[in-house]
Amino acid sequence: MSGGWNTIESDAGVFTYLLDNLGVKDVQFEELLSLDPSSLAELHPVYGVIFLFKYPTDQPYRSSDSPLDGTFDPDASERLFFAAQTIQNACGTQALLSVLLNKTDGSLSSTSSGYIDIGEKLRDFREFSMVLPPEFRGEALSNSELIRDVHNSFARSSPFVDETQRTSGETEDAFHFIAYTPINGTLYELDGLQPYPISHGPCAQETFPEKVMDVLQRRIARYETTEIRFNLLAMTRDLRIRAREIGDMELLEREEKKRVDWKFENALRRHNFVGFAGEVLKGVVSQKVKQGNGEYEKWVGTATDKMKKRIQERKSGASGGGQEDVAMED
Repeated sequence: MSGGWNTIESDAGVFTYLLDNLGVKDVQFEELLSLDPSSLAELHPVYGVIFLFKYPTDQPYRSSDSPLDGTFDPDASERLFFAAQTIQNACGTQALLSVLLNKTDGSLSSTSSGYIDIGEKLRDFREFSMVLPPEFRGEALSNSELIRDVHNSFARSSPFVDETQRTSGETEDAFHFIAYTPINGTLYELDGLQPYPISHGPCAQETFPEKVMDVLQRRIARYETTEIRFNLLAMTRDLRIRAREIGDMELLEREEKKRVDWKFENALRRHNFVGFAGEVLKGVVSQKVKQGNGEYEKWVGTATDKMKKRIQERKSGASGGGQEDVAMED
């Protein structure tokens, strides 16, 4: 990996194991497919949510006066962990930390699971950075080798670079992560591109699902109805703990299988399959040559004809083409 920060996917398995590799205990992420508050309440206790959306280009995003929703709380920066975003490609991890590092002191209600054990290394980082103003906290985050290396370990392997995207003149859409979490009776929006934490009013842990969904619905309503590229992840207590507490073996088995699947998917993301594909291709070619009777030439000719047809379809616009699902941070 390079010395910078690489793009990672907005994925529950990625974020769960990212936390795990940072030394955080008993926390996981769940993707939410609905803005129904009940879908979030079912995951109780919930520490916060991470929201991915298209970065708006038709209006100013950062404001020094007032946000489009809620109110700036300049004094809150001294009481809670809030860091200015100073680097690209790290906003997902920064949003994750914005929730995590504000759940270390029993700030959840007494009926919940208490605070999160963030581990020794992240505790040291928090203690060091909390004495700094937000802009320097962002610099401290960007210079943390531990956090950067763990973040980059989940970046998708990209053995090829598409040079046509660099010269086409088209501007790619940018996406951004922010966090929402209840802290000391207030719902806060923590966005490293804004000058201060944004307060959305009183919010108890028990009312968080309904309150945050109202805020998210207002935010999504500011987009065109055709814009559907949003992603919402909830940071919750490890669901396997609940399954053991209530003796739900079916839930426990389902969650254990989910972890196995996440590990496999994360391994695939990191692996470069170019060498494997090359060996497979060599094996196929060797087999066709051994068959004789012009099998190799027919195979190559068929593939060539198919490629010519695809190129012609693209030129004529007949092939159409969809848009990939949004899963990347800015």
